[in-house]
Amino acid sequence: MLQEYSKILVAVDGSKSAEKAFKKAVAVAKRNNASLVLAHVIDTRAYQSFSTFDGSIADNAREEAETTLQDYKSEAEKEGVKDVTVVLEYGSPKIMVAKQIPESHEIDLILLGATGLNAVERIFVGSVSEYVIRHAECDVLVVRTDLKNKTIQSFNE
Repeated sequence: MLQEYSKILVAVDGSKSAEKAFKKAVAVAKRNNASLVLAHVIDTRAYQSFSTFDGSIADNAREEAETTLQDYKSEAEKEGVKDVTVVLEYGSPKIMVAKQIPESHEIDLILLGATGLNAVERIFVGSVSEYVIRHAECDVLVVRTDLKNKTIQSFNE
């Protein structure tokens, strides 16, 4: 029996790796006639020290994320995905992508890029994709290739 998915989550953070995951998510959603949930999580830990001095930094991050999500939504709809939902959350990206967003949106497949952080950030923050693989209750696809299955050249993109 062929596995079919009805609700697909793709986590986007503006990286090239996330862009490739988005493109594959659109292709999988079209093949499965599935709903697509586009999610971006603003990591509140990154803004804790700044917010006391200047709330505009967090506001700018939110505005940029909203614009990016709307751009992705428009592109997915243009490509033929009929049901696209945008989710902007605050908190730990690992927990939100692995647990909270999938539970609240009844996700049965998560797609995410192999990495959205550079090597130094991964040491301190840890890999979101690694955490999601270990803790998500649904299937997870970590995207390492583009739509033509060509390998991503650099994982630090």
